Order: sequence, then structure tokens, then C-alpha cells
Amino acid sequence: MADPAEAPRDDVTTDHSRSSSAKRASALRSLLREPLVHFLFFGLAIFAVLAWRVPPDDPASRTIHLTREDQARLSVNFAEVMGRPPTAAELDALVARWVREEVLYREALRLGLDEGDAVIRKRLAQKMDVIAASAADAQTPDDATLARWLRAHPDRFAQDMKLTFDQLYFTGRSRAVVGRTLIDGGADWKKVGDPVSLPVHFEEASHTTVSSEMGEEFTRALERLRPGKEWQGPVESALGWHLVRLTAREPGVVPPLSAIRARVEDDWRAETARQREDVAYKTLRDAYKVRIDK
Repeated sequence: MADPAEAPRDDVTTDHSRSSSAKRASALRSLLREPLVHFLFFGLAIFAVLAWRVPPDDPASRTIHLTREDQARLSVNFAEVMGRPPTAAELDALVARWVREEVLYREALRLGLDEGDAVIRKRLAQKMDVIAASAADAQTPDDATLARWLRAHPDRFAQDMKLTFDQLYFTGRSRAVVGRTLIDGGADWKKVGDPVSLPVHFEEASHTTVSSEMGEEFTRALERLRPGKEWQGPVESALGWHLVRLTAREPGVVPPLSAIRARVEDDWRAETARQREDVAYKTLRDAYKVRIDK
């Protein structure tokens, strides 16, 4: 005869198992919503693409297949520039041009012409960053997301913000990088930089004042920097490149989201894209072993 006390224990065990399964399912759903998991899948996809892109030595690699999707992409690119779809003759010309470029591109790879070319190397690296960041461009944040972003970064949107900083001007980014290296190495910053008719020091300057002197893009970039004693940059402006030492930032009044929604969304999108670039790079970087001779 069964022990009457066994039945309740079975029920308790069943309920416990169901509860554990529900918790595991909930944890799995939460995990799948994590951006990091998406990035890991993205990294694996990149590996697959890279493996697929390696040109085989087999003579069959001289077969060029232009799919209907490829032809549609050519038509879309044409329409974006011309404001209308291509005619049949124009599409034929686009296809012929694409095939010509593909033939020359493959033969250039066979000759190793891409090796040691800094421009090609940099361009391909930029395209990888664009791929990583493209998800942020396609995503449309809702008001709740932007409201959280505004609360988390009030100093980026505050009006009447006061900025105190020093800046050094350079005609090119590479010169600015060298200048930063010199300053970090102990050089006198007053002797670094290229001549320009801009103030070196700004004291409690408003957004309007900085923007009128240095440009809106530079001002927004400056507002994102952390105050401190160290030099930061290079930061680009309409005039060139700058090293910046932001010593003080006094926040002003933060407008409501409805008044600056487009600006908040632009900031959220730019920062999200940068974060995705960094995570995608780290995913790829972790697969490499780097040895640097001293």
C-alpha cells in the first residue's frame, strides 16, 4: 500500500521542477535579449563572411555570378543618385561596369596589389565598423528609451552650459596625433600646435560662444568629454583638428524631451553605434594572438 505521505512530496517535486523550468526559460529569454549575445552572434557571422570571402585558388573562382539581388542593388544605387530607376540600357551599362570592376578587383587580389596599401587597409577596417554600427541606424528608439538616455546624460543637452577649456589647433589629424604624443611625453603644450586665429583658452564659454568660434560639431563633441587635467582628442572641427583640455563644465537647464527629441535621438544613435563597433571589435580581437617585437 502506498504511503500517503509520498503523494504530496511528488506534487512538491513536480511544482519545483516546473518552477525551475520556468526560471530557466525566463533566464534564457532575458539572455537572448542581451545586446552582448547579439554581438557574439554578429562576430560569428563576421567570421563566416571572412571565411567565405577568401578568394579560392581554384580556376572556378573566375566565374562571376551577378544575382537578381545584385542587379536590384545596382538599380537602387542608381535611383538614389538620379532620382529615378535606370532604363534597360542604363542597367546594362551598370552591369557591364560592375563586371569590369569585379574582374579587375579579382585579378588585383591575385597579384597581391591589396597588400601593403594603407588606403585599402583603412577602408576595409572602416567598412567593418560600418557593418557593426549599421544595426543602430536601422533601430528606432521609443520615447521611453530616449527619456532614459536624456536622464543619463543631462550634461549633453543642458542649455546655458558653461565650458572652460584650452585647445590646440592642427591642420591634419596625423599632426594632432603626433602633438598628443608629444604632450603625453612631457612636452610644453604651449609650444605644440599649428598657428591659427582662434582663442587658445575659453573661460566659462556658453554653447553659443563655442559653436560660433569652433563650429557646432566640435561643440557637441566637447560637451561629451570628461572634465579633467589631461589633454583629449583629436577632436575635429570645421577648421581642422584640435587637442582639448576641458577643465570645467557647469551644467545648465535640461529642456524636456519633446523640445529636443531629434537631438537626443542623434546622440543615442551615435553612442550606440560606437558601442556596437567596440563590442564587435572586441569579439573579433579576442580570436587573435598579437605579438609585438620590442
